[in-house]
Amino acid sequence: MKQIWFIFVCIYTILIANSSFAQEIKEKSDSPKIKTGWNFGAIPALTFDTDQGFQYGAAVNFYNFGDGSAFPKYKHSLYFEISRFTKGSGIYRFYYDSESLIPGIQVTTDLSYLPDQAYDFYGFNGYESVLNKDWEDQNSPDYKTRMFYKNQQKLFRFKTDLQGKFTDSEFGWIVGFNLLNYSSASVDVDKLNKGKSESDKLPPVSQQPGLYEKYIQWGLISRQEANGGFIPELKTGIVYDTRDNKPNPMKGMWTEAVIAVVPKFFGAESGFSKFSFTHRQYFTLIKEDLSFAYRINWQQTIGGHVPFYYEPQIISSVLTGSSSTGLGGAKNLRGVRRNRIVGDGYILGNLELRWKFYRLKFINQNFYMGLNTFVDFGQVTKKIEPANVNIPASIIASDYFNKGAEKLHTSYGAGLRLVMNYNFVMAIDYGIATKSQDGDSGIYIGLNYLF
Repeated sequence: MKQIWFIFVCIYTILIANSSFAQEIKEKSDSPKIKTGWNFGAIPALTFDTDQGFQYGAAVNFYNFGDGSAFPKYKHSLYFEISRFTKGSGIYRFYYDSESLIPGIQVTTDLSYLPDQAYDFYGFNGYESVLNKDWEDQNSPDYKTRMFYKNQQKLFRFKTDLQGKFTDSEFGWIVGFNLLNYSSASVDVDKLNKGKSESDKLPPVSQQPGLYEKYIQWGLISRQEANGGFIPELKTGIVYDTRDNKPNPMKGMWTEAVIAVVPKFFGAESGFSKFSFTHRQYFTLIKEDLSFAYRINWQQTIGGHVPFYYEPQIISSVLTGSSSTGLGGAKNLRGVRRNRIVGDGYILGNLELRWKFYRLKFINQNFYMGLNTFVDFGQVTKKIEPANVNIPASIIASDYFNKGAEKLHTSYGAGLRLVMNYNFVMAIDYGIATKSQDGDSGIYIGLNYLF
């Protein structure tokens, strides 16, 4: 009940935040108001993510619709966000998207700094790494530390992608580069303990190491990689896109096949390459109101050695949120713990019913409210096989490993959307994991449809 009440409070906050003055809601109209020139949606970043805690800060999205002839398609989109999470994460981000900067070519650029005091780390290969909830539960006699499945990560990212069409067809090309700098370390327990009572303080890492520290000690994470590193990624691929509206299509397909290469001679810790294939399709069930959408994504390492800190990365031509990692969490397997499924290859699927159940005009803007139900699933298809493993004989292996246990991970749930001018999407999702080894459930409040 508290979760439901919290959702309604957040919806009310979002509505108020998009109004600079009180104004009566106008009657529902079937014809949207055509927007021209610059418009913006701004919200206080007062959200909640089960994996990261409460978020506070601000986000604003500027749209330029030009003369309005292509509305709701925009000419330029500029997104800014500065926010923090109570569990230690932060988002400092600028994102730009345009098909008008270079005529006929879509340009997307992302510049972000993403510090995380308690980044989720559950080991490798999904169910083959055991999740022991009692070790992070202070009320359990087996309690070790609340940070047992955490480490500290700071990520700097600069990403630019270009997409264009082959002549007048729906087929196109993708090229891009991604500069990622990872800094990995043990959780800063002293920082997290500030202001806490003695009973709530975390034990020192030296006294009670977490899984990250144990993996380094056992050789599952090499000491060369343990502190992070630099990833210069080059990307190329082909795309097929027939969507009628990018933020929430009612019909069409969006398919891409991408190869990402990280050359060692550009400064990477090790060279490797990955292949990613993603197919998304959208079906209209009731004109303008009800649609069915699905996404299938397969990603796999095809050469070289991938550092442990990059393995959760999901390769994508377009970011719908500040992060693109998993599997597990807000952007792929809702209800499953963030980064629960990490492997050298995986398959991911999402099925969604999307219903636009109410339209209105408010503060001279077009709004609609949407409800979606979903099923998410994923599985490791290629396992990580670390070299030079040295696990002490005193360790009870079954507490950490369950060889051959990996199988399909699933979750399900529902969500609510509030959309302004068909582009600015405020989102609430509640997902439930079907297996306790994946977690319990999660609430995610943020921006955009999943795909």
